[in-house]
Amino acid sequence: MSVKVKFGLWTTQKKDFIMENYYSEKLNSNKLMRCYEVAPDRVKQFLEEETGFVLKRIGENDIVLDLGCGYGRVSTRLIEKAKQVVGIDISEENIRLAKEQNNCSRPVDYFVMDASDLKFPNNFFDVTICIQNGISAFKIDPVQLISEALRVTRKNGIVLVSSYSELFWNERLKWFKVQADEGLIGEIDNNLTKEGIIVCKDGFKAVTFTKNDFIELAASFNVEVKIFEVDNSSVFCEMKKR
Repeated sequence: MSVKVKFGLWTTQKKDFIMENYYSEKLNSNKLMRCYEVAPDRVKQFLEEETGFVLKRIGENDIVLDLGCGYGRVSTRLIEKAKQVVGIDISEENIRLAKEQNNCSRPVDYFVMDASDLKFPNNFFDVTICIQNGISAFKIDPVQLISEALRVTRKNGIVLVSSYSELFWNERLKWFKVQADEGLIGEIDNNLTKEGIIVCKDGFKAVTFTKNDFIELAASFNVEVKIFEVDNSSVFCEMKKR
């Protein structure tokens, strides 16, 4: 049985979300870390601005959940400000590396877990984040992803989700071409790569959520919505749980 899901570029069949998780099977651990090491300067600026925006939205007494934490790149920054940070990722290799590098004065708690089936109680976190286009990378139904994120977030807490700005397309594509040249992802398929979609010949595919996509998605839930564009590189959707 297939169910239609429509969010801009996500007009597809639900079965398409049940694809091999490229980031957990092929692009994880040290290979994922290498992607950030080879990033051009403009991309590193984007990554820093994105993390900085998240830091401004959390308080010193907040308990924060980082969905798709990878090897802990952002989680270790969040613990500098938050009371407690929990990072989850579907890749065992990512979590292993995150734990190995967990040298913060207040360690982050890391777990192997599926973002569509969180093993946390209701109303536990003050802030839940899913940034750097995780909403595309996870390859799960975005409604299910946000539903679970809101379930574990307390009333008046926030869920922060981000994707790439349309203004960042050229820089984003350059970064992925560098990754392809390094052998971290497959060769870019130039015929299919366009309009916010990046496709590689080895099966990798990443789309983008626009401002309107986020607004349409958030309309499914009882939340207050704010949209922010940061550094002409990120689009953030902030959902405050009522």
